[in-house]
Amino acid sequence: MVRANEEVEALLQEYADLIAISGGDAFKARAYEKAARAIGGHPADVSKLDVPGLREIPHVGASIAEKVVEYLRSGRVSVIEETRAAIPAGVRELIAIPTLGPKKAMVLYEDLGITSVDQLLDAVHAQRLRDLKGFGEKTEENILHGISLLQKAGGGRILISAAMDVAEQITAELSRITGCERCAYAGSLRRMRETIGDIDILVAAERSAPFMTALAELPSTAEVIAHGAKKTSIRTTKGLQVDLRVLPPASWGAGLQYFTGAKAHNIRTRAIAVRHGLKLSEYGLFDSGSGELVASETEEEIYARLGLPWIAPPLREDRGEVAAGLRGELPDLVAEGDIRGDLHTHTDLTDGLSPLAEMVAAAAARGYSYYAVTDHAPNLYMQRMTDEKMLAQREAVRALDRRHRGMRLLHGTELNIGPDGDVDWPDAFLAEFDLCVASVHSHFNQSRQALTRRLVRACENPHVSIIGHPTTRLIGKRPGIDADFDAVFEACARTGTALEINAHPERLDLCDEDILRAKRHGVKFAVNSDAHSTTHLPYMRYGVGTAQRGWLTKDDIINTWPLTALRRFLRGGARRS
Repeated sequence: MVRANEEVEALLQEYADLIAISGGDAFKARAYEKAARAIGGHPADVSKLDVPGLREIPHVGASIAEKVVEYLRSGRVSVIEETRAAIPAGVRELIAIPTLGPKKAMVLYEDLGITSVDQLLDAVHAQRLRDLKGFGEKTEENILHGISLLQKAGGGRILISAAMDVAEQITAELSRITGCERCAYAGSLRRMRETIGDIDILVAAERSAPFMTALAELPSTAEVIAHGAKKTSIRTTKGLQVDLRVLPPASWGAGLQYFTGAKAHNIRTRAIAVRHGLKLSEYGLFDSGSGELVASETEEEIYARLGLPWIAPPLREDRGEVAAGLRGELPDLVAEGDIRGDLHTHTDLTDGLSPLAEMVAAAAARGYSYYAVTDHAPNLYMQRMTDEKMLAQREAVRALDRRHRGMRLLHGTELNIGPDGDVDWPDAFLAEFDLCVASVHSHFNQSRQALTRRLVRACENPHVSIIGHPTTRLIGKRPGIDADFDAVFEACARTGTALEINAHPERLDLCDEDILRAKRHGVKFAVNSDAHSTTHLPYMRYGVGTAQRGWLTKDDIINTWPLTALRRFLRGGARRS
């Protein structure tokens, strides 16, 4: 169920890594990386494009286009197969470790003969890496953390976006079957967790057999793990387990409640049921003595009979939501429809894939009231930004703003927070932007004290309105930086600097637990897509889901505010008050 674009993106990225491992041309490796990203973010299905069509995608030249067509026709690319064969399998295994790049993987193979993760672990524990050039204690720590991330990822958990694609396609297929009264996904996906172990699908119908058979026969089904009248489990061609349960329509609410909440949440609600002389199961809420059905058709009925308001799925983690419900203090959670605009996006002027006009049109189609373009500033040297380019873009943004009467355009930038906390451009230049997002993009391994000081100094810069992707983590690939984030949160609250909830599913940074901590400090937030393509703008749903898991309301999030209130915050009035 993964789009052909994503398969091709993974293939070209692998080839770029293979080129780097083998000591090939760095510019060639970079070209394949750019092409991989461009194809992954391209809105059209590349499986339907020929070579000329592929060449219209930015960064895709004739040679790359021909390889893509070869792969889509045959499932393989001869030159990539040959390159794979020339590189020891052990080295390819090592580069799967987050924090370990291809060059270091090759050094480990050539100098120490390491060809597996287990051998690498043994070498680290024996301190054999410290004699290698470019390696040291910090490298060992990073490698151990990377192996830990790899092992967790190997537990079968995937990003929420990939799981959502699968779940929505399956629910759409099953909803078409005669007799389906309701169909939805449940479990950790409905709770909007950042990674998903398996997918729970529920159907309300009188007969289960047609649905069980349909799931087993889907083109994406690689293996039927179990097939029964009440539950069928399959594994998709991408290795993801899907569990389908068919419930009587009268039990829909009870089943949805039972299969959505985290285990600890369900234990707590069942305990409340017991105190009320009731028994709660996936089929309903029953009187313990008589066995009489008390409630079952809707979740609202179930919670109400337990003396609770309906609890939104992202809250059902046993983090105080039941107690808050009993006190009548559950938050009115932010919803995706509350988001009035996106405040962190990119165009092809730097590392984005879509031109300015296309990004603006896509944002307008989402019904936004305002939209910010925030391309990278010059200190991120690979983006080759200049004063002249940025000023020319500002004129283009202003011209488009005059044409988009229903959506106001803001011209901003994403600044790079340097090792000492300084940012790109002098104050006079920064003052002309509508907003500045500031983010850490390098020097991740500084000391805890230096990283904390660096972020705090950025918060104290009067031109910085938002700290972008604050911990810099990439889920399953790169750990967050080691800073004292309580000190950073305090600085944000003191200076009136918003913290970003980056909605890209590989980031979701801040995570829900950090949001809860930051909220206690009085921090305001911005939920942004960090879109590098028109196809990334819908990632906003994942950022909002993460905000909900952090108990945030509209009042907490600056891009749910009217434009006048937002402008007042961005001008610094909120920070000085």
